[in-house]
Amino acid sequence: MSQPGGRPTRHDDDWWGQLYDDSTEDTGPTAAPDSLDDRFASAKKTVGGRRGGTVEPGDEQPPPTVPAQRAPTAPVEDTSPVEDIGPAPKTWPWDEEDQELLEADDDPADPHPATRLDLPLLPSRAAPEPLEPQESPEPSDAVPVPAAASASSVDYVGSGPPTYDAEPTALPAADPDELDDLVADTVLDGARYGACTLRAVSQRGDSARYRGEPRRDALLTARFGAGEQALVLVAMATGARATPGAHRAAAELCEWIARAVGRSHQRLTEDIQAARRGDLKSGLHRLTDRSLGKLRASAAEQGIAPEEYAASLRCLLLPAHPQCRTRVFFGVGEGGLFRLRGGEWQDIEPRVDTDSAGEPVLGFGSLPSETPQGDRLTMDLGIPTPPSPYEPAPEPPRDPFLFRASVARPGDALVMCTGGLADPLRGEPALCAYLARRWSGRTPPGLAAFLADAQVRVKGYADDRTAAAVWEA
Repeated sequence: MSQPGGRPTRHDDDWWGQLYDDSTEDTGPTAAPDSLDDRFASAKKTVGGRRGGTVEPGDEQPPPTVPAQRAPTAPVEDTSPVEDIGPAPKTWPWDEEDQELLEADDDPADPHPATRLDLPLLPSRAAPEPLEPQESPEPSDAVPVPAAASASSVDYVGSGPPTYDAEPTALPAADPDELDDLVADTVLDGARYGACTLRAVSQRGDSARYRGEPRRDALLTARFGAGEQALVLVAMATGARATPGAHRAAAELCEWIARAVGRSHQRLTEDIQAARRGDLKSGLHRLTDRSLGKLRASAAEQGIAPEEYAASLRCLLLPAHPQCRTRVFFGVGEGGLFRLRGGEWQDIEPRVDTDSAGEPVLGFGSLPSETPQGDRLTMDLGIPTPPSPYEPAPEPPRDPFLFRASVARPGDALVMCTGGLADPLRGEPALCAYLARRWSGRTPPGLAAFLADAQVRVKGYADDRTAAAVWEA
């Protein structure tokens, strides 16, 4: 209830005095004054100490009491034992003959086994020595940086800082009618299927960021199928250097190879699980040639030379079955394929022999000065013969097809990348050592941590970087 003036009604005797009084002591009822002067004196006596009036002796109010604060308690350390997750999953039950065919290191047909980069093994982590008690430093306004954060904030490695800035500076020019042609500066993705954890990133290089050029690298990650029969594809491509449509060519090549793999993913999954290495190599070679042919046809439709509208391609197939550890790599062009095993980098990029061997070929080498009958031959002046209009023009030489299928081991880390990361990994030991320390842990890095590691710069290497890493449980 409320009075006509709008002030709330209190059922006690002295509600106005208790509104300003902090004490909780009950003084009992107050006698009503007989006259207006007595009322004024009573009100002046009650609120005088609050509003600057005169306070009679003995009417001072005691200071309010402040409750004592409870001291913070230290966190209780969890001493419960770690739960046992059981034995490691069994590998896929291959036959011995198929195991030898799939293991690339033991493949007798591979003339180039895995090579190890010139790096020592990582030292084992010993238990830290107990620190002696020290005096606490004086408090300061600076916020301390945790050791983990400072260790992951490395900007560059090597002899000195790179020439360009670490962050993007200029955006590529945009056409209002072709906004679908825009390419983001950085693309980040990840997943976990079966026994492997995937991290993938593609970002512009320092040179392209400074000049405002689009990213020439393209990245595509896709899953075809469901359950244990699913197949994960990671495709990356790099467009030709110094060509205006390089980013479009790389994106189209990734889309075409993804469509081809997606339409044949059931057969590819069966071949991987059945260890049919020959069928895998021939089938993926056919799909790759078909995708490259579509890229050349697209260049002809646009009136562009085939060598200007071209791209390199690198793909990785990961089966989702938890007991199948077969990893299939295929592609064409430059890049890198590395394996981190036991804290040591191994370069397992497939190589193709270019040296010819065998019997001499007719027309190869210098001709004799005369025939066996004594007839003199005309000297060849080396003048090239003009091409015949009735014969098709020779096609430019194509890059050889690359293929490798191997069985991963628990604790391995497989890294597939374009030349932007493969070149500094092969040329700068400090980058290899840094990434080996970061990626040799039991737990794969998160997306943000993987991005920070992949963009560690090296002086003299400013191309686009695209990398996909797979950690085995």
